[in-house]
Amino acid sequence: MRQITNTILMVRPVSFRTNEQTAVNNYYQKVLDGLTPETIQFKALQEFDNHANKLREIGVEVIVIDDTKEFDTPDSIFPNNWMSFHQNGDVAIYPMFAENRRLERRDDIFQTLESLGFVIENMIDYTSAEAEEIFLEGTGSLLLDRVNRKAYCSLSPRADEDLFIEFCEDFEYTPVPFISYQTVNGKRLPIYHTNVMMCLGENFAVICLDSIDDKKDRKNVLKHLKEDRKEVIIISEDQVNNFAGNMLQVIGKNNERYIVMSKSAYESLTKQQINQLKKHGTLVNSSLDTIEACGGGSARCMMADVFLPKNKQLA
Repeated sequence: MRQITNTILMVRPVSFRTNEQTAVNNYYQKVLDGLTPETIQFKALQEFDNHANKLREIGVEVIVIDDTKEFDTPDSIFPNNWMSFHQNGDVAIYPMFAENRRLERRDDIFQTLESLGFVIENMIDYTSAEAEEIFLEGTGSLLLDRVNRKAYCSLSPRADEDLFIEFCEDFEYTPVPFISYQTVNGKRLPIYHTNVMMCLGENFAVICLDSIDDKKDRKNVLKHLKEDRKEVIIISEDQVNNFAGNMLQVIGKNNERYIVMSKSAYESLTKQQINQLKKHGTLVNSSLDTIEACGGGSARCMMADVFLPKNKQLA
């Protein structure tokens, strides 16, 4: 069982902007005054292409799917929220909080993967939960320790506890639920996605412990990480605001390890944190300022990590 992969799926946007439907509980989104929709899309496209090219330069296999103008899908650039891929050939499809994000789900993406030699055995579809306004947003909500079979989930309006438990039963993970918070206008409100405040690598975890207000929750999360011998790298709430929790460890050329993040995330790190991370891979960063501001997501959100087996005859 592998924790990280060298294959990433990304969706190239055609009409990226601030999504008013997600802004109600994604407090990292901002409205960029003075920029036309065309300028925002142009800048996001530049950032996307640069990010994809950097991944290719380090030897990561990047599968780019073009978004279509058929539907209004301003957040299509974050595909990891509606699907996840598993080493046994399973694909999970998730219920989304925002109605316009549900339009991102496309069967042709799976057909493309199969045409490239990836094997899909089963589709596990949780989207019927949307009818009851129950949500669980992919690897935004779920941080999967694939080797130790544990799933970490910060519960929020976009991550329902019962559905999280159901996922863990279906995929045979031990659930580690908790609630993480951020301060918004003086109030403590749930962070919308786990992968904003936490990242899981092979032998390390980046986490903002200050965002987990309940001491029992905090202690339990730490217990599981230390039990599995993860080096715990602690980040601050201010660093979370700069997307320092939104990283992904990947495999590049010659089986080398890389840790991918945004430029703002990298620049928020201390020397000590950088040195801790460097033990686990070469750090790679891209400027994603427009995507982060308008989308409220960063580098990790843009990358759906593909663990599917390959058909040896087509590979």
